Amino acid sequence: MPESLMTAETSPTAETRPTARIFLWAASSCVVLVLLAIGFVDRPLSTWSHDHLHGQQGFIWLTWIVDPIPPLAVLGLIGAGVAAVAGWRPGSGGRVLLALCLATVAALVIKDELKILFGRTWPETWTNNNPSWIKDGVFGFEPLHGGAGWFSFPSGHTTLVTAPMMVLWLCLPRLRALWAALIALVVIGLLGADYHWLSDTIAGFYLGTAVAVGMVALLKAAP
Repeated sequence: MPESLMTAETSPTAETRPTARIFLWAASSCVVLVLLAIGFVDRPLSTWSHDHLHGQQGFIWLTWIVDPIPPLAVLGLIGAGVAAVAGWRPGSGGRVLLALCLATVAALVIKDELKILFGRTWPETWTNNNPSWIKDGVFGFEPLHGGAGWFSFPSGHTTLVTAPMMVLWLCLPRLRALWAALIALVVIGLLGADYHWLSDTIAGFYLGTAVAVGMVALLKAAP
């Protein structure tokens, strides 16, 4: 067999193997970390946060970092669509913009479906007298239950900040400290305000990262 043909046939397999190993490692580490947090950290951390940090506005303000991200992503997609009709074809910067917007919108849709699937109760009671750990001692999952009181897992805020920040992490690596800091600030806010379990934020981080990596690969936006 000619060497060029052999290389063409074998190179996809060579490239796929490390990618598959990375995927399996990431998925396995996510499951392990989530289970460890559920078993040993979630309840004591929530109780401590409620007892020592409850009502401190600084943590709530940190969660607001996420609020402008979804509408900006939608506006970005609308603008890109209008520009494409007018003849714009994305270069490298345009592909980064599209990856940012698409990753955010995809994360928004996926995290809501997963919340319904897992049906997890919240650490605190905050809507329609929902059952919670702090008020009722409730801690668990009721898959496909539905309703805002069973919408804790995974953390939507963590997912929605991680997806665009990880796109930027991959495409603008010189500012990685900034992208990581923004994710960390949102997670600190969620845990300090007792809005989410630690395991929710872990799952949200992995979900946001997976969406970002997929969109960057799809659009080949990374340098």
